[in-house]
Amino acid sequence: MIMTQTLPPRIEPATRPLGVLASLRAARRNVLRIIPAIAYTQPIITGTTGHARWHMVQGPEGMKRLFLDNVENYPKSEVMLRMLRPAVGDSLFTSEGGQWRWQRRAIAPVFAARHVEALAPMMTATAERACDRLARADSAEMVAEMLSATFAVICDVALSGREHFDAETYGAAITRYFLTVGRASLLDFLEVPPWVPRPAELFGRGAVKTMHAMVARAIEERRREAKGAADDLLDHMLAARDPESGRTMSPRDLLHNMQFFIVAGHETTALSLAWALYLLAHDEPAQARARDEAREILQGGPCGHEELERMPGITAILDETMRLYPPVGMLARNVREADTLYGREIRPRETIFVNIWALHRHHDYWDRPDHFDPRRFGPGQTRDRYLHLPFGAGPRVCVGANFAMMQAGIILATLLSRYRFAPRGPRPEPVMHMTVRPDPGVRLQITPL
Repeated sequence: MIMTQTLPPRIEPATRPLGVLASLRAARRNVLRIIPAIAYTQPIITGTTGHARWHMVQGPEGMKRLFLDNVENYPKSEVMLRMLRPAVGDSLFTSEGGQWRWQRRAIAPVFAARHVEALAPMMTATAERACDRLARADSAEMVAEMLSATFAVICDVALSGREHFDAETYGAAITRYFLTVGRASLLDFLEVPPWVPRPAELFGRGAVKTMHAMVARAIEERRREAKGAADDLLDHMLAARDPESGRTMSPRDLLHNMQFFIVAGHETTALSLAWALYLLAHDEPAQARARDEAREILQGGPCGHEELERMPGITAILDETMRLYPPVGMLARNVREADTLYGREIRPRETIFVNIWALHRHHDYWDRPDHFDPRRFGPGQTRDRYLHLPFGAGPRVCVGANFAMMQAGIILATLLSRYRFAPRGPRPEPVMHMTVRPDPGVRLQITPL
């Protein structure tokens, strides 16, 4: 049966200014709901919440200024760090300056192209296991399925196995963390200093302890083994040494960086896969094109790195999915020194909202911005580098971007070559706390080919 494409789930933008309490309510329910309608037609908007002045940037020139040309002037906001540090401390994602530079040098080698390509077989094996699980049911909730698949890959890459992890317990802890510590507080809007405890932090402590205990056990077990035996991410971190100072990672550095990599490395990829399958289930012509490409290349066999390289349509689907549903839809930055963006004065201590969600759906930069059309990322299509930013850009671009794209591509191609997906459950709403999740999930009908 050929289905007509429906407009993918979106958020109706706010059409009137929100006060402090209304902004807090909207942000706690869904950060995307604080984005005003004008943000989809202007490169920058400026407003005040209470006495705090802020700017929302969603133009490519502004993004280049924030991510590259004047990146040192825009560190992560204290509110954002307050939400993240209980889980990931002063890790690669949250650190600045010298602390960030030496951690980046230590971690980057594991994501060199040759190392990432060498990881393809474990991704292929995970994709095959995901297919086997789906064979046992006529429908499935795809967020849970994809979280399980990507968690297995990340544990193999980071820790050479998942024997120290209960995926269900760890996943539940992540979700609880995002819904407690990872939500905006009224105290944030009132600019109460971050060192003043937020009530939600008390409710999130158990989740932090659960996640940290699992990671700590894995690190301790590895320390008892011979170093260099596994050649995984933890091995690289244990061996990392700053060439300038000779510094190595402390137990706390190891814990926080492993925690960050495990959370970020599987959560965001799983969500992109779930959204991609939802979009394809509601656009049978696009699904058929992708299915034909995957079946022609794979011929019933497994998908590896070389096969994925010959399937540009699969990569285009992922790029378009992350345009509509970027893993992180908005970031917050502080302003250190005065600057100018789009002719507007930017003052020290103001807040910049890096509005990737609206950038990706901006009416001046995209044709039919709310529609799903993977062909806009097909061969020969070009665009400003700072118009599509699912992994950020500049010196702090996501270190694992190539890893994430290969993992997602191998899993998606494998699934499409074996199954047809159709709508089954309720229409989800894109909800952002830390990441953009489909609420209440993505339930699809699954038919073997």
